[in-house]
Amino acid sequence: MQKQLVTLAASAVLSLSAVSAQAAILDDVKAKGYLQCGVTGGVPGFSAPDSNNVWAGLEVDFCRAMAAAIFNDADAVRFTSLTSQERFTALSAGEVDVLSRTTTWTMSRDTQLGISFVGTMFYDGQGFMVRVEDGIESALDLSGAAICIESGTTTELNAADYFAANGMDFNTVVFVDQDEVVKAYEDGRCDVYTTDSSALAAERSKFANPDDHEILPEIISKEPLGPVVRAGDTQWFNLARWTYFALLEAEELGVSSANVDEMLGSDNPAIKRLLGVEGDFGTPLGVTKDWAYQIVKTVGNYAEIYNKHVGPDTPIGLERGLNALWRDGGIQYSAPIR
Repeated sequence: MQKQLVTLAASAVLSLSAVSAQAAILDDVKAKGYLQCGVTGGVPGFSAPDSNNVWAGLEVDFCRAMAAAIFNDADAVRFTSLTSQERFTALSAGEVDVLSRTTTWTMSRDTQLGISFVGTMFYDGQGFMVRVEDGIESALDLSGAAICIESGTTTELNAADYFAANGMDFNTVVFVDQDEVVKAYEDGRCDVYTTDSSALAAERSKFANPDDHEILPEIISKEPLGPVVRAGDTQWFNLARWTYFALLEAEELGVSSANVDEMLGSDNPAIKRLLGVEGDFGTPLGVTKDWAYQIVKTVGNYAEIYNKHVGPDTPIGLERGLNALWRDGGIQYSAPIR
């Protein structure tokens, strides 16, 4: 009996310790009063600062949505610019609370780095950009070309696999930072620039003469880009994941920043649950019951942030494609809030 009591007591202590550990990141974030978000050095449409060092982009807005859920204040977030080589170390070391930085979800990263991918904010694929004057029409015409690549990314392996599979010579010019890659391409130090197609479109939009460059039709990889958190903190992971889902669910239910207050009076049970009118889905996440209302009110739904930063009417000009909702021909899909 005494041994059983000791065992039960030890189990209780371990359970309490586990609960405490799981709540550690959220508690720390609340204590300091802001969310620390890891982003790129500057990819237009995804995460980039303006002349006043105000960050904006699809991935920036994910972090702003998390801040809105936690603090009812989308501006309670600070941004840390990270290179591809720095990003996972900074996340694991606790220098950032969440990484929202054009990061591809792969098995090795998900299982070997002590990190967890939250979801796919943007379905992408690797492509190639060339100068129009070179007359290149297909990636299959690139054998022997000098190709600018950022090191420490999935881009290197994808390109190597593609060239090997097609029996082509592979001549890379590798740089540590994406800005260096872009500058090298602009300066003519390489013939081709390869990375995620969305990033190619983003960088081309900054060129003095964007029409002088074209993105070839071939997509050679799957690049599901999404936010990442440290593994082991279930509550923090759930908060990040359901922030992502709330953005999608709001779009699917027709709830936007423009009509969210009106929607508080909706008779739709799904909308009531989303906005906290019915049920309390915030407390298990460590936030208030109107957490999703705060997200939509201050940041918008997924369609709003997509169209604002990378959509067809922006200089980047990306159609929704795979990033459309499942009912609209895409594969974006939220688990139900119930």
